[in-house]
Amino acid sequence: MRIQTFTIVAGSEACNAHCPYCVSRMTPDYDLGAKLPEANWRNFRLGCQFAKDSGVSTVLFTGKGEPTLFPQQLTAFLKQVQPFAFPFVELQTNGIALANKHPVSEQHLREWYGLGLSMIALSIVHWRAGRNREIFQPEAREYFALPTLIEYLHKLGFSVRLSCMMLRGYVDSPQAVADLASFARESRVEQLTVRAIEKPHKSEDDAVARWVGEHGLPPETIRQMRDFLDTEGSRVMELAHGAVVYDLRGQNVCLSTCLTIDPGDERIRQLIFFPDGHLRYDWQYPGAILL
Repeated sequence: MRIQTFTIVAGSEACNAHCPYCVSRMTPDYDLGAKLPEANWRNFRLGCQFAKDSGVSTVLFTGKGEPTLFPQQLTAFLKQVQPFAFPFVELQTNGIALANKHPVSEQHLREWYGLGLSMIALSIVHWRAGRNREIFQPEAREYFALPTLIEYLHKLGFSVRLSCMMLRGYVDSPQAVADLASFARESRVEQLTVRAIEKPHKSEDDAVARWVGEHGLPPETIRQMRDFLDTEGSRVMELAHGAVVYDLRGQNVCLSTCLTIDPGDERIRQLIFFPDGHLRYDWQYPGAILL
């Protein structure tokens, strides 16, 4: 069995954003709850060893909520991961706690960098603060400026990935992808990933699934984006789960997908560790469990 990514679910279901397309609400909660669960460190070390033996190069910290709300647990996870010497260690976040410097201080970030964290992946729907606020924190008076946060993270030594969820009215055309890529290039962003919002085969939240159905991009639009990138860019890598990385005028752009599983392939996209000690390989199916 070959695995691409070792995904670690940190924190609880608590979140400081209110995304109407929330993938977490559409997939099983696995009994995480709102309070911080204690991690099963024995099984975590087993998961790390299995990931290492399976040739995993990338560790990704993410959450069913927002992982940066619990910086102490992230520190503990990083200390446990460090002895396994994975080449790439990444954190997926909406960036709010980092931009506000609470509860994640600069001291936290410097410590995480020393423990091997190398990439911060920022979830966005647009490059403009006002458009991101509409989705992530619609009740807030203001939202952080993306260029300011990117510069801050770069100064601390981190690489930055922008992970853009594509919605109708936001990034929803080949031209919008090109404009986002231009912003990323000007901001010296190391990686840019764009993916259309999707709903799982069986959603745990009908209201969110309906919102996704109303605001998702049609297949024809995705095809147009792929044709644009094939024409204007150069394919530089194709990943096992079907995502393609392009060089578009000097900026890498990965056209990806959220939820994929191929039962006929011995490669699985990711190994997912949950704090209760379970190791899974898919978000949507509770039966996709290894331990």
